[in-house]
Amino acid sequence: MVIVVERQGLSLRQALLKRAFDTLVAFIGLVLTWWLIALAWGAASVDTRSNGFFTQRRVGKDGKHFTVVKIKTMRPIEDVTTTVTRSGDPRITSLGTFFRKTKIDELPQLWNVLWGDMSFVGPRPDVPGFADRLEGEERELLSIRPGITGPATLKYRNEEELLAAADDPEAYNRDVIWPDKVRINLEYIRSWSLVADLRYIWQTVVG
Repeated sequence: MVIVVERQGLSLRQALLKRAFDTLVAFIGLVLTWWLIALAWGAASVDTRSNGFFTQRRVGKDGKHFTVVKIKTMRPIEDVTTTVTRSGDPRITSLGTFFRKTKIDELPQLWNVLWGDMSFVGPRPDVPGFADRLEGEERELLSIRPGITGPATLKYRNEEELLAAADDPEAYNRDVIWPDKVRINLEYIRSWSLVADLRYIWQTVVG
């Protein structure tokens, strides 16, 4: 009797190729954009009257937690504690809206990529309570590093608008958007190629 074990995640060669690409491009990206990150940090510090870097614990590869770094785009508002962000969220500042639209707020994540917490392309890193509750074959999502962008991120580019239109944003995110993202990201992993990663990065940059 022959038992066939289905491989989960990327092969060793694919994982090494993906990591080599991430390391090289993240290093070049930081060299080219450190000044923009510094300017954005300073502007965000003034705009939010706090440290212009936003840090938060996220779930990464193999379910391990790490600290993601972004430019801060929101001010705290009393009694608003949800981690779901909608279009028109009162916590988002005017400058923060610009940073989000231009993706400048994402630039500090180049450090996360260089350090090895993240990849350029992959499932977005979620806060504890989603990714760490994956079961069965869905846990294959934890076999790769989370990404700055990816097919699910591109499909839900207007996620904040969808959540703003929902009667219960948290339930809609949990019951509709999240399961669809899991399906899309599983397909991404199982058909991974560097060419596809380059295409997703290009689509993200050109909008």
